[in-house]
Amino acid sequence: MQRALGSAGAVLSAAAVALAAYASHAADPEARGQLLLAAVFAFGHGVALAALAPGAGHRLRRLALVGLLLGVLLFSGSLVAAHGFGLPTRLAPYGGILMILAWLVHAIDAAFARPDGA
Repeated sequence: MQRALGSAGAVLSAAAVALAAYASHAADPEARGQLLLAAVFAFGHGVALAALAPGAGHRLRRLALVGLLLGVLLFSGSLVAAHGFGLPTRLAPYGGILMILAWLVHAIDAAFARPDGA
């Protein structure tokens, strides 16, 4: 699971760079801001996943990282789907809430986890 989360983070970051390039060079001006916002969230959370995944040895931390991944997929994915397929962005707020909650779970885990990882 740790490897999958780290790999997903790296892929997410790569996709974010590609999305930012598309938004900057090919997207129409009205969509540019929304796509760049999706890219920023995807990149930041992708880097976080790649960096934090190796230390996700127990369930609470893994749960937080899975929440981050699902949250950014809902948030950024909703913004991209709105541009690419004309879909509404109704899933974006749920993704944002999930990211917030996942970061809080990670904070709790970091504050109370024992040094030996148990």
